[in-house]
Amino acid sequence: MLSRGTAHLAEAIADHRPTSSFVAPAHLQRLFAATELPPLDSFRLIAHAGAPCPEPLKLRAIEAFPRDSVWEFYGSTEGQFTACSTADWSARPGTVGRARPGRRLEIAADSTIWCHVPRHARFEYWNDPDKTARAWRDGAFGVGDLGRLDDDGYLFLDGRRDDLIITGGVNVYPLEIEQAIVAHPGVLEAAVFPLPDERWGQAVVAAVVGDVDLDELRTHLAARLAPYKLPKRIERVAELPHSPTGKLKRSTVAAELGLA
Repeated sequence: MLSRGTAHLAEAIADHRPTSSFVAPAHLQRLFAATELPPLDSFRLIAHAGAPCPEPLKLRAIEAFPRDSVWEFYGSTEGQFTACSTADWSARPGTVGRARPGRRLEIAADSTIWCHVPRHARFEYWNDPDKTARAWRDGAFGVGDLGRLDDDGYLFLDGRRDDLIITGGVNVYPLEIEQAIVAHPGVLEAAVFPLPDERWGQAVVAAVVGDVDLDELRTHLAARLAPYKLPKRIERVAELPHSPTGKLKRSTVAAELGLA
């Protein structure tokens, strides 16, 4: 059954035949969960950003929307880093594209992504000089994301440093685990987060949305992840908490789902 918002979205697409839209991956997940999709052939541009897009979802979007209409943007509210066309992603699955015009990407020794911008794109946080100072380094700003560049300058994300889980003294980033989880066809969406644990310090926990057998999911993950990355606990939930813009509220997901 579709949520009211998703039903309204499907109705709006069918009735108004839009040519462009900006969505978060969560919106695409919900749209594709519909028993019957509205006609999508009117779109010339469907742009998504705001959260990592799982590969199965990206492939579904490329298949469902008109050719070359799916674009991805990576960055933050403060400033954009990259743009990625359908063709670029298809040639390099997983990339979020190359630096936008006038910008240059740099990966620091700790894998943090920094973006050099023209002078007119510089910003500061209102009444928060300390936060401003942390955001900038040698004319480049960053938002705490980790990633890597290939030889052609295409960026691949590895996660956020703030999302780091330290379990048994080993660093684990949720993004890799979430991507493995949503690769299972029975999963619509997933969130990975830590819970305090006497033995491990922090235990890796996953909440999943979808009609999937959890034992089958564990077998699926065991074939794709190192043992220390496997969730110690997997919970099936009806939905995950999102912000009004469609971003997963990872920092509060355990409390909001009653798992803390």
